[in-house]
Amino acid sequence: MNAPTVSTPPRRLPEPRSAYSVFRTITTRWADNDAYGHVNNVVYYSWFDTAVNAYLIELGALDIHAGETIGLVVETQCHYFAPLAFPQTVEAGIRVAHVGRSSVRYEVGLFAEGAPESAAGGHFVHVYVGREDRRPRALPQALLDALAPLRIAVGP
Repeated sequence: MNAPTVSTPPRRLPEPRSAYSVFRTITTRWADNDAYGHVNNVVYYSWFDTAVNAYLIELGALDIHAGETIGLVVETQCHYFAPLAFPQTVEAGIRVAHVGRSSVRYEVGLFAEGAPESAAGGHFVHVYVGREDRRPRALPQALLDALAPLRIAVGP
């Protein structure tokens, strides 16, 4: 009997700044570094969340204290291409890859300040739910409006 064929997904590569439409600046902290002298992996995920949520809060599309609808992360992934470390400044490029009825897939590229290619890239999916009942909700119009500038074509 022949072994099943397993296909390997193509290796993800760093992306240029032009792949992202909106950028947020993030200041690294001493505590972000791990014992190996670079930013700990878990911090990258925090930066994804920080970049997207700060953008949504500033546009009035997300009220983390009193809004009826909140976003819960249900999936996340990160690919690492080059190390980042304190005291670098990080620039997080954000875009939207998919908008569903109650979910959004955000993609984030993390760049060392001024670097032409991403040091890391990944995604996370928010499912928007009612604050009280935690049941999926249709995306509010204010959120849809905030997402519009983040939707850019990627790839060929």
